[in-house]
Amino acid sequence: MRSDVSVTSGDFEANRARGAVHFDVHARDGVTRRGTLHESGSLRVRFPSPEGEGLSGVFVNTAGGVAGGDTFDVDIVAGEGSRLTLTTAAAEKVYRAPGNAAQLSIALKVAAGAHLGWLPQETILFDRARVHRSFDIELDDSASLVLCEIVVFGRTAMGERMEQGEFVDRWRLRRGGRLVFAETVRLDGHVGAKLGRSAVARGGAAIGTALIAPGDEALVERIREASESFSGEVGISAWNGFAMARFCAQDAARLRADMMAVLARTSAALPRLWLN
Repeated sequence: MRSDVSVTSGDFEANRARGAVHFDVHARDGVTRRGTLHESGSLRVRFPSPEGEGLSGVFVNTAGGVAGGDTFDVDIVAGEGSRLTLTTAAAEKVYRAPGNAAQLSIALKVAAGAHLGWLPQETILFDRARVHRSFDIELDDSASLVLCEIVVFGRTAMGERMEQGEFVDRWRLRRGGRLVFAETVRLDGHVGAKLGRSAVARGGAAIGTALIAPGDEALVERIREASESFSGEVGISAWNGFAMARFCAQDAARLRADMMAVLARTSAALPRLWLN
């Protein structure tokens, strides 16, 4: 049977996923409560039963993953004295992109005395995936933050690996209005070959970062005490009033275990979804 229906690039762009979540939380009588919430497109956030005095949120992407040309925007404000922990319902999958890269933008603002835990599950990049991600974080001098991200280059358990594609990750952290950390990671082209280099990942298929504020040398030493239990490579350092741990492992399971071991040495409370 012959079909006269053709798909143009315009049709493809018109069917790209768009998603946005903007909300704020505030503390009232020592309990964190949700304020205004805006959701659009395929991105949603749900709030399970409160845990202690804090509030937990779970992001759900009803599009079933991220594809080329998709755009997602997250903007969160943790008001004075509030406590908020955020995660995802499952690992996020970024699929092959024949055209434009997906765009993920995350803005986090944490007010005086507030705490924010950003603890999503893994981001899995399929072969030839293309994604640009940016974090813009503003902390009050008395605020605290634990931000963790795990990126997996292919599902190694299924014999898959990201050989080519593009991953751009931009982080900017301001504390008290001052820029204290700025970094942009770019892996593009023959990503698999680059990950094989000793100076990049030495053949590892998963990388991760934990940003902890406030962080100091005492925290660094507590984390280093757990070094014998690490399955992959973990490096930890502190400067400018925050600490950062870097992770590299052969697969996501090992890196996740190392990340959990590090977080156990901080004040972060792991989301229940991490423990299932």
